[in-house]
Formats: sequence, structure tokens, C-alpha cells
Amino acid sequence: MSDAHDEHESIVKTPNQLIAAVVAGFVVPIIVIVLLVKYVDSAPKVGAGSNGQSPEAIAARLKPVADEGFTLVDASAPRQLKAGAEVYNAACVACHGSGAAGAPKTGDSGAWSKRIGQGYDTLVSHAIKGIRGMPAKGGNPDLDDLEVARAVVHMANASGGKFKEPAAK
Repeated sequence: MSDAHDEHESIVKTPNQLIAAVVAGFVVPIIVIVLLVKYVDSAPKVGAGSNGQSPEAIAARLKPVADEGFTLVDASAPRQLKAGAEVYNAACVACHGSGAAGAPKTGDSGAWSKRIGQGYDTLVSHAIKGIRGMPAKGGNPDLDDLEVARAVVHMANASGGKFKEPAAK
């Protein structure tokens, strides 16, 4: 007689063995995962973040963000008036450098000759109060009238005028 019926026998022969096999199938992988996590977590940490508690790193984190790239100005300090070229580069060059919005380009004696012919006082008055598309003081209300006058003289002289730069009072 052949032993064919023994070929398909399983390892589990009783219900207690079945329960033990199912429990082992869940518990063993969980134990292996927990041990792997403990092994990976127990390695010493070196590299990024290792100097996070140094005095320099702490000072860099505590430094105010507003200090980056800003110059603090004392509002009660005496005001320093800017030169004509400085005001021109800060407020006027956007339009008068390219001729935007119909503004006469600096250096274009043809566009400036009629305006220079109106005289210094008229040019300064238009620059301070604004005219047509040009806002008052070139759009910068913080400018002093003397600073605006210096910028006008700078532009007019660069365009063929012969005005004298106004002196501080």
C-alpha cells in the first residue's frame, strides 16, 4: 500500500497548534519590527543639528528677523538733506530715465529746452506740486522742497540748463 495520504499532511494537527501558529504569525513580526526600530534609533547622532546648542546657533535663532537688511534711522536726529543726483536716482529716474508716462528724458535737450525756458521757479513749482502725470515731489512726500529743487537742477543741467544748485537754508 502506498503512503499517499501522508503527502498532504500539515504541520498543525490540533486546534491548540493552530492557535499557536496564528499568534506566532502576528507576534514574531511585531517583535522584529520593534527590535529594528530600537537598533536604528540607538545609533549616535552626528552631523546636521549636532551644533544646535552652541552659543552662536542660539544667538542666530534669537536674533530679530527685522534686523536683516534694514537700516534703523533715528527719527529725532537732525535730517540730512540729499544731493540732487541722489534724489534723482531714488525718485526721478524711474520716469525721467526712460521717458515713461510722457516725462522728458534726462539728457534730452530738445524735450527740456521749452521747460528750461520757463525758468527755475516754474520748474521747481511743478516738481513740488506735480503736473499732468507727475505726482507731487515725484511720488515721495518725505522729500524736502530743497531736495526736490536740487533734483530739478540736476536733471535740467544734465539736459542743457545752467541753473545754480540751491544752498541749504
